[in-house]
Amino acid sequence: MLKLTRIYAHSIKIQALYRHMAVCAKTLKFSQYGEPTEVLQLVEEKLDSPKDKQVLVKILASPINPADINTIQGKYPVKPKFPATGGNECVGEILEIGENVNKLEKGQYVVPFATGLGTWTTHALFNEDQLMSVSKNIGLAEAATITVNPCTAYRMLKDFIKLSPGDCIIQNGANSGVGQAVHQLCKSWDLKSVGIVRDRPDITALKDYLKKLGATEVLTEEELRTTTLFKGGNLPKPRLALNCVGGKSATEIARQLADKGALVTYGGMSREPVIAATAALIFKDISFHGFWMTRWTKENANSQERLKMYSELCDLMMHKKFVAPVHELVPLQKFKEATAAALNFKGFTGKKYILDMRN
Repeated sequence: MLKLTRIYAHSIKIQALYRHMAVCAKTLKFSQYGEPTEVLQLVEEKLDSPKDKQVLVKILASPINPADINTIQGKYPVKPKFPATGGNECVGEILEIGENVNKLEKGQYVVPFATGLGTWTTHALFNEDQLMSVSKNIGLAEAATITVNPCTAYRMLKDFIKLSPGDCIIQNGANSGVGQAVHQLCKSWDLKSVGIVRDRPDITALKDYLKKLGATEVLTEEELRTTTLFKGGNLPKPRLALNCVGGKSATEIARQLADKGALVTYGGMSREPVIAATAALIFKDISFHGFWMTRWTKENANSQERLKMYSELCDLMMHKKFVAPVHELVPLQKFKEATAAALNFKGFTGKKYILDMRN
């Protein structure tokens, strides 16, 4: 009996030792600004067990967003401290919790509730209040990409013009991650949405795909210049225009707006300025706005409105009414190929690259 007690005690000690053994994380870090393929390095770091209100998270998947690329290049307003870990979005599983954690549990799936955490890593220690739990019934890609594109689409549709069922919106860059999110939300909220895209060899297939997501109509930039879609009464004039391109494209979608409509700019893919037509300002009372999701998040970090937004988006995802953008899962070891592909993205074909950390 004494021997069995000693064996049991020894077993408990071994289990405790394993629980407190350091985890070896593989992390994509950069210590200077530059092109991702040149400055990113895959390094190994040892992480201790979480203490106090910390949680140890196994990252499952983390997308590569344009803002992530711009941050590494030094072109983004947010400047990280070096050495920095790339990435801003992810979904992960909690492996272990600190002794004072009370809102999260081991085994839960979580996504970032704070910005700038650095998510291109296989494991990470985060504070409890930096994370939000999500259902395991949500798809991996949907959960990994919930905090940027869907939230950007949600806020732009909610915060600038009071839209009612049957109202119409128009957007360029309609096949972007945000664009695909906008069409899906419009469908769920009974709004009409018109998407503008560049012409391309597979334009019919792209139009069909966006309409399947929820777009009411999809036009090329050339078709928009001559369309009678709104003048002919097929659709009401848009009350809201969403712009991620700038230049002539922004001018054309602004031209379609109804009186007292609003144009919201959240990107500038063409690197050309947004020009407001004098007549639109004087005679139609069109308003022009900018939107940056990072600023909104910081200003509304713990607001009920933010929690409500996440609740609605998660509910749509769980009921398969909202899907992730067209994407490709790429093993972490192939980060150079993935970041190069994301860097070469010119808006001609839409695909989100997601780093797969599961293996």
